[in-house]
Amino acid sequence: MSTATATATTARDVFLVSNTTDELGGVTAWMHQMARLFKRHGHRVHAIGVHRADLKLSLPDDLGYPVTSLYAEHPPTVRPMTGLRRLHPVARRRESARLAAKRRAVDQLSEIFRTARPGGVIVVTQVWPMEWLRAADTAGLTVIGMSHESYAYTKACHRYRWVRHNYPHVDRWLTLTQEDADQWIADGMHNVGFMPNALAHLPTVPSPRSEKVVASIGRLHDQKGIDMLLDTWAQVAPHRPDWTLRVYGAGVEEDERKRQCTLLGLNRSVRWMGRTDDVPGALAGASVFVQSSRGEGFPLALMEAMASAVPCAAFDCAPGVREIVQHGEDGLLAPPGDTGALADRLLRLTGNPRMRDAMGERARQNVQRFSEEEILRRWEDLFALLER
Repeated sequence: MSTATATATTARDVFLVSNTTDELGGVTAWMHQMARLFKRHGHRVHAIGVHRADLKLSLPDDLGYPVTSLYAEHPPTVRPMTGLRRLHPVARRRESARLAAKRRAVDQLSEIFRTARPGGVIVVTQVWPMEWLRAADTAGLTVIGMSHESYAYTKACHRYRWVRHNYPHVDRWLTLTQEDADQWIADGMHNVGFMPNALAHLPTVPSPRSEKVVASIGRLHDQKGIDMLLDTWAQVAPHRPDWTLRVYGAGVEEDERKRQCTLLGLNRSVRWMGRTDDVPGALAGASVFVQSSRGEGFPLALMEAMASAVPCAAFDCAPGVREIVQHGEDGLLAPPGDTGALADRLLRLTGNPRMRDAMGERARQNVQRFSEEEILRRWEDLFALLER
């Protein structure tokens, strides 16, 4: 579909609301990708975060659309005022200050929303900001809630309660796959749809797959399973002494994972590359991509690797992963958490150049079904449907 076909027929005000607007991570990257896409196609965009982040995503100084953070830092966590705590003067002052700051944040949010023209849309990209959104004035606006996690991952943590409490009140709430949507519908939610993430970039020149390098790209966080990746690589490295694992990313687990790497005797074959602002460059220097996450939504890094014609081995930890990777066709999947199986997939890809090349080329072709033009068309259809 051409860009002209995808151009918005109705120019709208689109407010994208997330935990932060500047945190290093896939959801923030997605939010700014969509902000650029909506703006390019005629919408007026405003990106809003609850607070500013500590570990920041690299962003241009001038994004071309307004960006607002409601708090300078993470707001205090709610602590129930029960028992003796309710009578303690320090606790009461802190709670009073928290509530006053929240009222200011909600008022600021309401003022932003009041600038909207008819047909305005709020897209809440994560569950937590709904605490402020539900208290704000959203009159006349369509509210779309999203989850960037699989049903199973959300069900296993506290966000499940937040979804059940907040998302029945929105006009539509979106998962990332039909499978996730079906699971929420079976769980009693009735305003559910789905919307895949968009492929941000198709490199003009794919990876030559000439380097004996396996790449991992993601935050060094428990969710991303870098501990399991190292356990996996410990099973691969003895059989592939001329291959290197490059780990791109930063995060709270960095020191712990480096210690694990040393204990496993992997320092000679693992390279800690730090965070990168050049993902295409990192992928151009790799022949295989690996993803070892415990939970995912619709992982952008996986799509970017495939767009670079780099075949992927990944844990089948979410519907979004198996929606992107077609096992045996354009990549290889392993049962979640099974490091032996993931090691087997890596051994197959690193040991068979013909398989690597065939899967890499098919991956580059197949992932283009998630092009920005196609995903934008789906968003425009949804906006028009909810406006009726």
